[in-house]
Amino acid sequence: MTKDLIKLLISEYQSYVSGVELIPRDVELVDGLNYVFVGLRHAGKSYLMFQRIAQLIEQGHKKEEILYFNFEDDRIDSLEVKDLDLIKTCYEEMYDSRPIFFLDEIQLVDRWEKFARRLADQKYQVYITGSNAKMLSSEIATTLGGRYMIYEVYPYSLKEYLKASGIDIFEKNAMFVFGKQIVKLTNTYFQHGGLPETVGMKETRSWMSNLFSKIFFGDLVARYRIRNDYALRVMIRKMAESVKQPLSYNRIASIVSSTGKKLSTDAAIDYIGYMTDTWLILPYENLYGKLQDKETNRKYYFTDNGLLHLFLVDANTSLLENIVAVTLRRKYGDGSYFWNSKNAEVDFVVPEEKLAVQVSYSMTDANTSKREIDGLIKLHSIQPISTMIVVTMEEENIIEKDGFHIELVPLWKWLLKF
Repeated sequence: MTKDLIKLLISEYQSYVSGVELIPRDVELVDGLNYVFVGLRHAGKSYLMFQRIAQLIEQGHKKEEILYFNFEDDRIDSLEVKDLDLIKTCYEEMYDSRPIFFLDEIQLVDRWEKFARRLADQKYQVYITGSNAKMLSSEIATTLGGRYMIYEVYPYSLKEYLKASGIDIFEKNAMFVFGKQIVKLTNTYFQHGGLPETVGMKETRSWMSNLFSKIFFGDLVARYRIRNDYALRVMIRKMAESVKQPLSYNRIASIVSSTGKKLSTDAAIDYIGYMTDTWLILPYENLYGKLQDKETNRKYYFTDNGLLHLFLVDANTSLLENIVAVTLRRKYGDGSYFWNSKNAEVDFVVPEEKLAVQVSYSMTDANTSKREIDGLIKLHSIQPISTMIVVTMEEENIIEKDGFHIELVPLWKWLLKF
């Protein structure tokens, strides 16, 4: 890559990023810290960078101080770590300012982390994005040496989705004025997910299919040199169909092998690791389980409802539990679990909050209601719980039983709390 091209790109990027129209997300970044933004493709990592650039310019920084570089630009050939120094050199030949680095999809450059560490050691301010959670691996975390904060970027929350659609629920009388639109948009969000680019999109399914193809062939098959891509595809489909149930590695391998394409347990373990690393799925551990069970018998949810919906026909019950799983993970990180023991089954538990959440599309059936409520009450006898919630699709109620206060909350109202 020539110096002339690098300088052209630096200048072009400065003009572009300082003029991007933004819908600000509810994100607080601390001045003076360096960040690595990680997450699913198209979850909004780059726009979070642009939002930060706008904040810095509002604080008085000049446009010329911004050194943004997009490593997915098709004008850039494959780069080596030495080219990262060349980018820095070109900037210094163009400006006298000390740059603030914004390095977009830098994981495409081998050994990028050494350059990132050196910038931090030299007290530069640096922001980095990447689609691959291997950026969080122990080796890279060791190399970065605690010099960067890891910020996980998820698809829009419902509040963000509504705001991007032109509805600010914090405005006076918003629920009254926009009630019908909120119901309609919530259903769209529920069915098609919250990736920012899908807001207002008429044909979401084809776009989501293309996104999955990029993840499947680019982030999984090509990156990890997977030869048995048929088995991987079957595995993803079967995991989508079983999204509400714990799955062991042996069970996954057996299900895939039954389709005629053999998959070993070791390969199943590797594939799940790859799917997690690319943010396609979110593993949930059983809080009750022993260490071996926690590691080998997990639930697997999809990072966005739109991706999950690609694989399902009668999807509503699975989509409901999936969107609750993603919302809790966005809010509480790895502090959310499920509970599965002989005495109690509860969909989600957040121990630090003493919160337990069941998910039920409808509670009108007496047997369903008894199962969900009894699970919460039984859990309390084992794990102290102060807040018990059942997220439903539409129903709202308060159930008092055995001295316990259990709240039934419709999905839209529960989502707006986050």
